[in-house]
Amino acid sequence: MKSEKGISLISLTIYVIVMAIVIGVFAILTTYFYKNTKNVTDISPLTEYTTFNSYFSDEVNREGLKIVECKENYIVFNNGVQYSFIAENKGIYRNQVKICNGIDSCTFSEAIENGKPVVKVSFKSGNQDRNNTYTLKD
Repeated sequence: MKSEKGISLISLTIYVIVMAIVIGVFAILTTYFYKNTKNVTDISPLTEYTTFNSYFSDEVNREGLKIVECKENYIVFNNGVQYSFIAENKGIYRNQVKICNGIDSCTFSEAIENGKPVVKVSFKSGNQDRNNTYTLKD
């Protein structure tokens, strides 16, 4: 009697066809993915403002935060964090990391309101023009 070990030529052909279909589908999906990532060039002003606002709000809500230096295009806090606007490349940086792109202007100023230190930020990107006042916690 013949032994039934191994695979037959028909099952091998089926395995190869199934693998070819899986690889083909994977290649098509990968191609669409890479084409779509190359098309992402538009910068949403609202997204950039929201990104900046989330970073900056988180920073000013820390306990014991003080302003070390505040100039028109940058601000430095006592925890070593600096936010800078670089007009040449239209970006806002948190220390050395770029957190926003496509920013037309961003200015920082400090003041005292109701006996508390505040930071005023004027932000312009595309059609978004925002002026916010952030109160530092004591």
